[in-house]
Amino acid sequence: MTGAIERWIEVGQPEEKTIRRACGRAKQVCIYTYGGRGADQWWGKNLVTLERLNNLTVMNLPLDGSRALATLVQPNMQLQCTIQEGQIWMADGVNTAHIKLTILKCASTPFGQ
Repeated sequence: MTGAIERWIEVGQPEEKTIRRACGRAKQVCIYTYGGRGADQWWGKNLVTLERLNNLTVMNLPLDGSRALATLVQPNMQLQCTIQEGQIWMADGVNTAHIKLTILKCASTPFGQ
């Protein structure tokens, strides 16, 4: 009701300017990177600057996780998701993909504070 942004989510490899703006406007910012080497290079390039942002969490979906998710892609998908103890299972009723996100940076300001 106040127009405040509780959580801002970016997927991929956003520009540093976009991330800083998001961290200034939202209580919590989460970035989910993917793509193997490209994501690693993006993180290496931005690590020093992003480490200073207290309300930022950065997680990486490893390349094998991306490939596992790709096996579930089909027209009119209906997926079930289970998240438990930092691990994710996505299933389409027949196949299941197990994904473990790598946490690159945790927000020093917990969500909700």
